[in-house]
Amino acid sequence: MISDLDKTIKKLLVAEIPIENGEVDVKFDQPSREWSARLAKPTINLFLFDVRENVVLRQHQWQQSNGHSQAGIAHMKCTPYRVDCHYMITTWAAEPDDEHRLLSRCLRALFRNPILPESALQGEMQHQPFEVQARLASNDKLTNPAEVWSALDNELRPSLSYLVTIAIDPWTEVTGPAVRTFTLRTGQSHEPPREQFVPDTAVTEKATIGGQVMAKGDPQANVEVAIKGTGYFDTTDRDGRFRLGSIPYGNYTLVAWAAHGKPKEIKVTVPSDEYDIDI
Repeated sequence: MISDLDKTIKKLLVAEIPIENGEVDVKFDQPSREWSARLAKPTINLFLFDVRENVVLRQHQWQQSNGHSQAGIAHMKCTPYRVDCHYMITTWAAEPDDEHRLLSRCLRALFRNPILPESALQGEMQHQPFEVQARLASNDKLTNPAEVWSALDNELRPSLSYLVTIAIDPWTEVTGPAVRTFTLRTGQSHEPPREQFVPDTAVTEKATIGGQVMAKGDPQANVEVAIKGTGYFDTTDRDGRFRLGSIPYGNYTLVAWAAHGKPKEIKVTVPSDEYDIDI
């Protein structure tokens, strides 16, 4: 995955600067003193010095996989991890003017692409579930480059921080019957882990229900679904699915409003095995 990210960034720079006939190298080596001494032509170097999970974007939950249409079967996966890849960009040439000119071209090229374009994505990067976001020259990244150069045993030189956030999916898809009803029972229990309530202490039983809105066999997105006479309300997603939560057990009327046509009402019992609506 990270090697494909390297290839993506290289393709983007070659196309955006542009670099023709290999007149400038794009490398991902550690810029040590020995490495820089062997350079034979102008070089843009992107040193990957840190990789860590982006906890701000963390979403450890189950989601339904798209692209499956088998009735009554659900395909679920955990959401992927979001990982920040921190690069240090430097330019290398015989003259400082050439280095600064090359660094300026990198700035312009990468500032133009805060989201990596699909045309540049290589290998596994083509199947990212989210847009590939990038941040260039952030003042909160690479705050003390002198320490980096000291660790590399090389002379301090101008450098840019470049952060790219990618998704890494380590999970396996789980397939099973579609769950229509989740039930929540509250009350005072016997000693854990026994699943029994003390008599006369159960407060209530509530359920979260879910179904699908269809029209002639096709899922209907952006359809408003509600339980008549209550405040329970949802809008269907692109697969026509909706979810309504914390509903006490009982009999209700489900109402679906499509953008065109009359509202459709159906009688349902909570809990039940079926809440689909055909409009």
